[in-house]
Amino acid sequence: MHRGKGMKFVGDSRVKDMQHRKPNIPKDYSEYPGKTEAFWPNFLLKEWMVGAVFLIGYLCLTAAHPSPLERMADPTDSGYIPLPDWYFLFLYQLLKYEYVSGDYTVLGAVVIPGLAFGALLLAPWLDTGKERKPSRRPVATGLMLLAIIATVYLTWESVDQHDWEAAAKQGAIIEHEIDDTAEGYEIYASQSCIGCHGNQMEGGSAGYALFETGLSVDEIKEIVTNGRGAMPPGMFEGSEEELEILAKFIANDGQAE
Repeated sequence: MHRGKGMKFVGDSRVKDMQHRKPNIPKDYSEYPGKTEAFWPNFLLKEWMVGAVFLIGYLCLTAAHPSPLERMADPTDSGYIPLPDWYFLFLYQLLKYEYVSGDYTVLGAVVIPGLAFGALLLAPWLDTGKERKPSRRPVATGLMLLAIIATVYLTWESVDQHDWEAAAKQGAIIEHEIDDTAEGYEIYASQSCIGCHGNQMEGGSAGYALFETGLSVDEIKEIVTNGRGAMPPGMFEGSEEELEILAKFIANDGQAE
């Protein structure tokens, strides 16, 4: 008997047959017209096209209507009326209602949005129906319509109730130029006040604006000497005469007497 006689090599299923590999042809869904379609490329291509249209439209709106700028934020202004971006207006309006504000802020800011977005994320597992027509999925369709109506209504109410005239005044950028040739400005710069309050006394992240403060000369001298808020005492290292000149310069809104 010869060695190997009668044996045939069948092949190993773990080795991929690269020569006879079939192309990635989507399945035939003709038996289910209007029911389903291939994810690649049919469905995914449609999604890309819709996304591209919205992206181009969004970029056009961004270029045509730049974001409005307001004056530098002032942490000491307790009367400022904030307004979030448009996609948070519905939540901003929701927090105005009594039952989700005050002692119940956690309910309006965390619990309700958490349930809404959590249900949206779990929607594929909560609704496993095979129907694609909205009329045959009343629960899912009803909840989605309720969410859309609530979001649109709350956004509209927020825009309608906002005091736009007062907001325009409080956020207006006021051009303010100071006299940088005055003796008071020389003292202001030499004492490193610019580092916190800006070279035009406009304020910054470390210090507030120094014009239109409504403070008297003596009050300013007291603050410069003993500090207030984030400003520590002992920052001024000049003479009493220089302190007087600086205080008058600030009280006069950056203008020489």
